[in-house]
Amino acid sequence: MNGLTWRTLLSLVLAAAAVASPTKRADYRIKQTVNAPSYWVQQSSAPEDHVIRLRIGLPQPNFHLLEEAVYAVSDPMHRSYGKHLSKEEVEQLIAPHDASLDAVNEWLAEYGLQEEHIERSPARDWVIINIPVGLAEDMLDTTYSVWKNAKTDETMVRTTAYSLPASLHSHIETVQPTTMFATWSNFKAGYIIDDDFVDFPSFDSTPGAKASFAPAVNSIAAATTYPPVDASCQVNVTLSCLRQIYNISDYMPDASLNNSIATAGYLEEFANFEDLQSFYALELPEAVGTNFSVVSISGGLNNQSLEEAGAEANLDVQFAYGLAWPINATYYTTGGRPPFVPDLSTTENTNEPYNDWLDYVLALDEVPLVISTSYGEHEQTIPEDYARRACASLAQLAARGVTLTFSSGDNGVGDGEIDPESHTCYSNDGSDTYKFLPAFPASCPFVTAVGGTTIVNGLPEVAVSRFFSGSGFSDYFERPEYQADAVQAYIDAMPEGANEGLFNTTGRGYPDIAALGDYFLIYLSGTPRRIGGTSASSPAFAAVIALLNDARLKAGLSPLGFLNPLIYSLNGYGFNDITVGNSTGCGTTGFNCTPGWDPVTGFGTPNFGLLKDYVLSLE
Repeated sequence: MNGLTWRTLLSLVLAAAAVASPTKRADYRIKQTVNAPSYWVQQSSAPEDHVIRLRIGLPQPNFHLLEEAVYAVSDPMHRSYGKHLSKEEVEQLIAPHDASLDAVNEWLAEYGLQEEHIERSPARDWVIINIPVGLAEDMLDTTYSVWKNAKTDETMVRTTAYSLPASLHSHIETVQPTTMFATWSNFKAGYIIDDDFVDFPSFDSTPGAKASFAPAVNSIAAATTYPPVDASCQVNVTLSCLRQIYNISDYMPDASLNNSIATAGYLEEFANFEDLQSFYALELPEAVGTNFSVVSISGGLNNQSLEEAGAEANLDVQFAYGLAWPINATYYTTGGRPPFVPDLSTTENTNEPYNDWLDYVLALDEVPLVISTSYGEHEQTIPEDYARRACASLAQLAARGVTLTFSSGDNGVGDGEIDPESHTCYSNDGSDTYKFLPAFPASCPFVTAVGGTTIVNGLPEVAVSRFFSGSGFSDYFERPEYQADAVQAYIDAMPEGANEGLFNTTGRGYPDIAALGDYFLIYLSGTPRRIGGTSASSPAFAAVIALLNDARLKAGLSPLGFLNPLIYSLNGYGFNDITVGNSTGCGTTGFNCTPGWDPVTGFGTPNFGLLKDYVLSLE
């Protein structure tokens, strides 16, 4: 949809001023009001011609029907298992009522905004307009100002309150960005120069002052025996290591099948073709000369200068596409940044434009069957209405048979800090409440959150400890039924008072599973580097799922789609249980790994051979 020319923008501002009346203002009611964080300082009035991109969220009255459909097609015990919905079927379930569309259209028309000025999401549940501040102020009965972050010197145009006509309150859920004071962060993999390593971390499996426990879970047949593995895999994780450790062996996918895998990139992370060829030459010679497709969304770039190669992007494409090779692979690079609310340990405006990416992918007739995302942020830094809408969009992909894997994070239960005197785990609602900080989108119940493991003194794997696997319980999303028994068993076994008051005992628990996440050997800017983060775990696990999809497609079966109902129904079968390690953060040792599901490594890491045999038994 088209943006507006400057001449048109000016005419709209003048027209809005002409039609505005005291009667119309009297009909307005406050939709949202906030207190600006103390370190955001109001500087001046915002220029009237400054253009902002407003996203107007309309209600999704039938979302409960979509949710029912997601669980039906994803539950291996349900008669509808594998019968994924089409794009058109999903859009019918998620569409707003005509009354909401009409009411919002009439409101926009009052300010001169016609269809040619409007963008809409595929299901028409989002309306997007690019308009000058002066017009936005009239439409929202507010005053925008320029604000400056006293900590970072970052500036932005925001308001502390906005209003809508009373008649629109039931037709509009949110308008963003308005009251969102944005300072952004993401999960970033950090490369390791080999000479910096002297020894490896060790674990103390005894509980700390705030550690928690869970009972053993009676799994069908938990996979705890590993095949022989090269000793070098402890210090250099390669494609060969993953194939050995996860019992993939010499399985080779069929390139002729309609199978696909993708990774999503943001924040100017560039996936370098030359580095990929160097990686293939070292680890997968038969793949040299092959490549991945690049799709740009909202002006996303993928510069090919070696100096600008991104550690995050290179890690994603080299291991996701290398392990799944020769399955069709796509890298999405997305520009732009969404609304945000700052907290103490997230103080830079560098988060990801999920909705721009989601709008694009949801509009595709054919979506990649597996998509890995190695980014996220503290849940509380995302406005709850925005997070819920993004999660609802992820549910749409799940209904269409897409497996979505997300890194669980690299900071344990919040900030990765063990020192009670220096942690930064406080709520950002003005109360400064001491609490664990769950991560989003890992906390969305329609994605598979992937924690991190490592190898210390040989197998079995343990929870990663050079950083700490993202871990916790959502403050926004209630616990879904598929994980109720496993998560409640963990919580019920916690000693009285352990982590009391620091987490939501009824929230969605994560991660769901785990994969190796440290000492991955990649190529970066022409040089081999070792790298770590759950941003390694997610693409590695996504590749395993792409291989399982290959096995099912060969057998004439549907792709796996949304995994969690299947994972939790297996109760540990097909996964290597991780029982050593913890998720340090917020001045505590966080949660501990235990037999069965735990909020550090979930049910553990995949055994491809066992999982392949099982998923082939599902019709």
